[in-house]
Amino acid sequence: MEAGALVPRSATDLAVEMLSESRAVALIGPRQSGKSTLAKHLLAPRWRATYLTLDDAGTRHAALDDPTNFIARVSGPTIIDEIQRAPDLMLAMKIRLDQDNTPGQFLIAGSANLTQIRTVKDALPGRVLYLDIWPLSQAEIEGWSHGAVDQLMDGVIPTIEQAPIGPSSYLDRFARGGFPGLLGRSSRVRRQFFDSYLDSIVERDIPDLAALRSLDGPARILRLVATRSAGLLNVASLARDLHMDNKTVDHHLRILRDLMLVRLHQPWFANLGSRESKSPKVYITDPGLLAALAGADPIGIQRNSNLLGSFLETAVCMEIVRLAATAATHIETFHYRDKKQREVDIVLERSDGTIVCIEVKAGATALSSDFRSLRYLRDGVGDKFAAGIVLHCGERTLPFGDRLAAVPISALWTPSRP
Repeated sequence: MEAGALVPRSATDLAVEMLSESRAVALIGPRQSGKSTLAKHLLAPRWRATYLTLDDAGTRHAALDDPTNFIARVSGPTIIDEIQRAPDLMLAMKIRLDQDNTPGQFLIAGSANLTQIRTVKDALPGRVLYLDIWPLSQAEIEGWSHGAVDQLMDGVIPTIEQAPIGPSSYLDRFARGGFPGLLGRSSRVRRQFFDSYLDSIVERDIPDLAALRSLDGPARILRLVATRSAGLLNVASLARDLHMDNKTVDHHLRILRDLMLVRLHQPWFANLGSRESKSPKVYITDPGLLAALAGADPIGIQRNSNLLGSFLETAVCMEIVRLAATAATHIETFHYRDKKQREVDIVLERSDGTIVCIEVKAGATALSSDFRSLRYLRDGVGDKFAAGIVLHCGERTLPFGDRLAAVPISALWTPSRP
């Protein structure tokens, strides 16, 4: 795809639907994930609105000095971008929304998880719908909008043939990441982008969210988390390696989670008789950012077996998170691990209790032993188990028993064979 191309987003239709039914909609996602483009350009033909951004100094100062008057002077559908830079606007917005039930009044966007900012929690519960805007999924980059996650939740396992073979077939793709501004860019430009991206986070976004004595703490933690992405979170170990106390590390991790640079997947509990892990797994939310933090290109990733496994799981997991964000039904993401070392990398659970279990393997050949944990959960959960798949680097989909199959990773962005 050419640099600078406007990529259709799978969230566009959902955002329009939400604006037609809710007084306010919030787009939340990491910086540079495409929120502003979605708000200003992709929605424009279907939802006309005035665009304001708090990145503009004059607009920001007006919002900070008198938030009530700022909102009072706004008329008609309005987009307010980077709203985390003046969170008191939420309280003024609450007054407007309580007086007027008209849908589609505000579209707010922020480079932070607005639901974790106390002002938002207090001001807008029940008045706003939230939509996660992640960096581009590979399906969006390929121009194929589909419901791979929805299909799996319905027990439909994709049939793929002639997929690329081996992890090297995927590393270039994933190491580019999903930030729209990097489409078609060279590896040198991508390195410069991530350097300035992290500087921007430290210099602007972290101060907007928290008053810290030292701004380099979250950045140091982010780099260390990158070495442990797709592993169990161990705050004490991070604290020991960084020479910080546990509370400080935990606080900085919350900031990184609020900025949606780090994501935790909580353990899924099946209560099947074996003691289950209570520790979450931690992920860097974009594989391109992970590669930059690790200082590794695709060749370096492939040569490091430990990094290869964690990188590929991170990339696949976050690809699934992106697809789930616009799925037809609400889907939550977990992992599973018990004291007998039965592990499942990704457990997707629908609101009706249906689950899909996914393992990620860097190899091109799936073995029966790769399905040990999937069989355990299938047999223990019963009818609520829709499908169990091993996403691998092989050529085609292969059945491995009742509701189980090995499926090429490319199924996440490739049409299935009829």
